[in-house]
Amino acid sequence: MKYLLVTAACVLGFAAVPAAAQKMNADDVKWINQCIEDSKGEPGATPAIARKYCICMNEKMDDNETRSITQWEKTHRKEREACDKEAGWK
Repeated sequence: MKYLLVTAACVLGFAAVPAAAQKMNADDVKWINQCIEDSKGEPGATPAIARKYCICMNEKMDDNETRSITQWEKTHRKEREACDKEAGWK
């Protein structure tokens, strides 16, 4: 049930961001959902902010990246800071 709620939140979020939705594939959605799950419990991580952040990070990553967003963000400070700002994460 929890997974369905996260998936539904992502689908609704993608509908609100048509440009991002056009680029998304099943693999992107998988990684974004995992990022949202990994963000739970982080200070300031509302569902909307986490979704925006995870989509932003996913878009900055190369399509051939094999690490998760959570792993990748640890070595890409500039991108993480840009997505924090874009998502409104404080």
